[in-house]
Amino acid sequence: MKEISLQEARSQLSRLLHEAANGDGFVIAKDGKPLVKVVAVEDAPKPKRRVGFLKGQISLPADFDSMHAKDIEEMFYGNGK
Repeated sequence: MKEISLQEARSQLSRLLHEAANGDGFVIAKDGKPLVKVVAVEDAPKPKRRVGFLKGQISLPADFDSMHAKDIEEMFYGNGK
């Protein structure tokens, strides 16, 4: 991996980044001492979606959409008395 001086990195950053993105990484050094390593970022693997992994293990009541509707209505509108 080639070593680039800080001054050279400042003046040619665009070209150097293009090279690093294409797989030719480099090290930026100041006074001959390495400071940072510049390499291309690899595409992070996407987590696999586990659709249906709980099938058969949970169940919802048939009236799930209307459960406690009367209680909720009473909370908003009172009990009608």
